[in-house]
Amino acid sequence: MIEKMTFEEYIEILKNSAKYEKDCPVRKTLKLFHGKWNTRVLFELSKKERCRFCDLKKLIPEITSTMLTSTLRELVSFGVVDRIQFNEIPPRVEYSLTDSGRELMPVFFEMAKWGEKYLL
Repeated sequence: MIEKMTFEEYIEILKNSAKYEKDCPVRKTLKLFHGKWNTRVLFELSKKERCRFCDLKKLIPEITSTMLTSTLRELVSFGVVDRIQFNEIPPRVEYSLTDSGRELMPVFFEMAKWGEKYLL
């Protein structure tokens, strides 16, 4: 399991094993970030406990409703966003980060530090 490895042990495994060529955890993680809007939606959800669809649409005015729906479905399928539907009239749906979604925030922080150091 990677989280119990040191960086040096991980590099040795990469050098000596074909295991990660097909089933690379880095590739799987980057799939989560590949969509144009995925990181923006995660960012907006990280600022609030829960957020309704219409609120997300207001926070990201450049995104179409169709694309927001698609992005949210994809993030729910990855298990980083939770969708809660309230069966009331009118119907209401709220989105929030799951525990694994909240665990991504330090990753974003490290990426921000790297970007500030090398890209600004």
